[in-house]
Amino acid sequence: MDYNCVECGACCATFRVDFHPSDGEAQGGRVPEGLYDELNGSIARMRGTDHTPPRCRALRGCIGEQVSCLIYDERPDPCREFEAGSDACVRARRRHGLAESA
Repeated sequence: MDYNCVECGACCATFRVDFHPSDGEAQGGRVPEGLYDELNGSIARMRGTDHTPPRCRALRGCIGEQVSCLIYDERPDPCREFEAGSDACVRARRRHGLAESA
């Protein structure tokens, strides 16, 4: 099955995204300031991902139609490691009423 992330974006509007603050621009990392909050010395979180419903502030577009990440090249490790077609991906797609396969 082929999962087209550029049409989907469900993961960006389903899961909280936590990462180490050293991955943030304020500490010399790649994630731009203004798009995350440093919660403590060991956790930073992408803004919008802890809202109800969650939606990452870096996500643009309409879920299931056409989306893009404003910081794709600078996105944090959890986003880089997320696998299209994984169980988590399928759960996110279901939550947004999308087919389990693209």
